[in-house]
Amino acid sequence: MARSIINRGTFASKPSVYGYSVEQTPLHIWQPACSKVEVLIFAGIHGEEPDTTVMLSRALRSMSRQSRSCAVILCANPDGVRHGTRGNANGVDLNRNFPSSNWTTEPVTHRWNVDSERRVRLSPGDIPCSEPEVVALTHVVNDLKPECIVSIHSPLGVIDDPEGTDLGRTLSERSGMPRTVLPTENTPGSFGSWTRDIGVATITYELPNATVWNMLPVHLPILRGLLEKGLAVTQMES
Repeated sequence: MARSIINRGTFASKPSVYGYSVEQTPLHIWQPACSKVEVLIFAGIHGEEPDTTVMLSRALRSMSRQSRSCAVILCANPDGVRHGTRGNANGVDLNRNFPSSNWTTEPVTHRWNVDSERRVRLSPGDIPCSEPEVVALTHVVNDLKPECIVSIHSPLGVIDDPEGTDLGRTLSERSGMPRTVLPTENTPGSFGSWTRDIGVATITYELPNATVWNMLPVHLPILRGLLEKGLAVTQMES
């Protein structure tokens, strides 16, 4: 049931703390009402993508009660969001610090502008899981054992669904964004590379290059429907 819009300035339920960032910022997770976690949804692992946190927050604040089967992390990199940097407070790209089989010591590069070359350098960390934010998130995945994970990013405007899941198909159909498989050789040490190694299906929901205001009509109902229905959202009519 949707929450009255006048009450959406706050959350209907309280989060718990699953760890702390480099700067000792609490890392918050909203647990589902059921003990079985079908979907873990998280945003904000890249600090320069705050739109992902805002969109997921609006979906969560639209809920009148806890999600039945989805666990939610609004911001996996709070220090980066606060500083406006892609990496965390140590200058590490958290999405290249996971203990995947393709992790590498090579520096990470990213774009200064959407259409520019990858020239801005970050570290993948000295070793996998060198960063507390990554350690905490891996513990969440190992403890909750979700059936599927949705990682929200921007601004590519695609649904990256390497396992070809029903949920990925549904998200693509309802968002109008193409369903694709992004090359893993470009993302050593990424969250998706790690979850592929451990056998957990992960969908990357890449929001388009647009303002939050322009994205709300399409993406807010999709994310809210996911929170309300969990994997059963794939059975709902579009």
